[in-house]
Amino acid sequence: MKTIIVPIDFSEQSEYALKVAASLAIKHDSEILALHMLELNEAMISSSEGFHPEQTVFLLKLAEKRINEFLDKPYLKDVRKITPIIKHFKVFGEVNDVVEKHNADIIIMGSHGTDGLKEIFVGSNAEKVVRNSKIPVLVIKDELEDFKADDFVFACAFKEESLAAYHKAKNFADKLGAKLHLLYINTPGDNFLSTKDAYERVSKYMQKAGSGMEVVIYNDYSVEKGVLNYSENINADMIGIPTHGRKGLSHFFMGSIGEDIANHSKIPVITFKI
Repeated sequence: MKTIIVPIDFSEQSEYALKVAASLAIKHDSEILALHMLELNEAMISSSEGFHPEQTVFLLKLAEKRINEFLDKPYLKDVRKITPIIKHFKVFGEVNDVVEKHNADIIIMGSHGTDGLKEIFVGSNAEKVVRNSKIPVLVIKDELEDFKADDFVFACAFKEESLAAYHKAKNFADKLGAKLHLLYINTPGDNFLSTKDAYERVSKYMQKAGSGMEVVIYNDYSVEKGVLNYSENINADMIGIPTHGRKGLSHFFMGSIGEDIANHSKIPVITFKI
């Protein structure tokens, strides 16, 4: 893990993410890219009426000043390298341009995590980054004084489409030296599987994955409750979930369960694109 991107909007939540990024960067000798996206648009920059180039320059200089002040923190002093990056527009597809240019490994960003679907994330930014990102996105909601990654729960439906996400999660756990807990949630209703059927599903999946890792089959009233309850019971440090990307966090699990997990979890959640 050599390069970490941290989107910065100068909020408390983005500082929580920056602290986690600093902790990982110091442990793994990584570089941090502090990415700020301005609220400009093409019309504002190119228009000759009502908006002048010097105003654009002023906003860019102001953003540079603010981000430099924001990055002047004691907990960053031992990070090998911190590079501020300012983009003119709030176009979240541009995150992948930064990812590819710098060969970044992970995006770490903050989230409010309030109830309901409206403003789940900071300005909905985290959801948009997850939807567009080609690399894992770690969502942080609370301040973590000493971030650690000893126990990492990866939950999925154990269908073939998630194999790539599983391998990404395993590789990430290996890099962090975390113990990976594989989790299948068995729920009542139409999706209920008998113990025999559930074990057959996960066994076939793990054979295709080429792994002999143990899978925990956990019964609960919903996938969301099962993932959160199990993760809290073992004091997990992170929860991993697959995502189709183009549809945000939802649609891997039924409905918006993936979004609900990221929204309601007190534990950091990391997404892996299918």
